[in-house]
Amino acid sequence: MIEAYQQRCQTRVDTALAPLFSAPRAELARLYAAMAYSVMGGGKRVRPLLVYAACEALGGDPARADQAACAVELIHAYSLVHDDLPAMDDDDLRRGRPTTHKAYDEACAILAGDGLQTLAFETLLAAPQDAAVRLEMVAVLARASGPAGMVGGQAIDLESVGRRIDQPALETMHLHKTGALIAASVQLGALASEAAGAAERDALARYAEAIGLAFQVWDDVLDIESDTQTLGKRQGADLARDKPTYPALLGLDAAKAYALELRDTALAAIEPLGEPAEPLRALARYIVERRS
Repeated sequence: MIEAYQQRCQTRVDTALAPLFSAPRAELARLYAAMAYSVMGGGKRVRPLLVYAACEALGGDPARADQAACAVELIHAYSLVHDDLPAMDDDDLRRGRPTTHKAYDEACAILAGDGLQTLAFETLLAAPQDAAVRLEMVAVLARASGPAGMVGGQAIDLESVGRRIDQPALETMHLHKTGALIAASVQLGALASEAAGAAERDALARYAEAIGLAFQVWDDVLDIESDTQTLGKRQGADLARDKPTYPALLGLDAAKAYALELRDTALAAIEPLGEPAEPLRALARYIVERRS
C-alpha cells in the first residue's frame, strides 16, 4: 500500500513544486536552476507524504494541502543544501548525485538554500485556508525550522562532534534537528484539513514525535548497515565524523529495537483515528523498514 500511496503523493507534490522554479528574469536562471536541482532530484518526500496523510486522516481534501506539502519539502531541501556545505557536514553526495555546492559552487548553494527557505513561506501564504489558519501554519513552520527547531538541532549536532553524550541529550538534539520538521508536517496537514479538534491534534502530535525520533534512529542504523549506492549519500559518514549516534550509544541491536518501540508508540497514538489514518500507519512502518 505504501508504495502506491507514496507514488501518488510524490507525483502530486512534484507537480505543485515544479512551477516554483521558473526564473522571473534571465539573470536569475542559474539561481533558480540550483534551487530546482536541490529539490527536484529525487528524494522520498516523507514530509509531504505526512502532510497529505494527516490531512486525509481527518477527512480533508489533499488538494487543499498542496501548499503545505510544498513548503515542508522546500524547507527540508534548503536544510540539506546548507548541511552539505564544507562549513557544516562537508558532503559531496546527496540522493545519488553531487551535492548542490559541487554541482554549482558554494556561493550559489548558499543562495539557493536561502531562496528555498523564503520560497517556502511565500508558498504557504498562498494556501487556500482562511487567513487565521494560514497564519498558524506559518507560525508552525517557522518554529519548526528555526533556532527552536531544526536550526537549533543542527547547532547542537555540530557542537556534539567528538563528544560522548547520553541518550536524553541525543534525543533532544534529534527532536530538534529531524523531529521538528516531521512534527510540523503532521501539524500542517491537520491544519490543512480544517477539521482538527484538540483530541485529534494531540493524537497526531504524539504520533509525530515518535516517528520523528524513529526516523533518526533508523537513519543511524542505515549509516552502519546500508551502502553508499543504496543510501544515495556517503555510508558511514556519521561514524567517520565521530558523531554521537544511537547504535554507538545503545548498540546496533538495541537501536533497532528502540526504533520499533517508537513505531509502536506512534501507531498506538493514532488508533482512535480509525481507518482514515491508515496511510499514517503505513508511513510509520515504512520509516523503520526502509533501506535508504
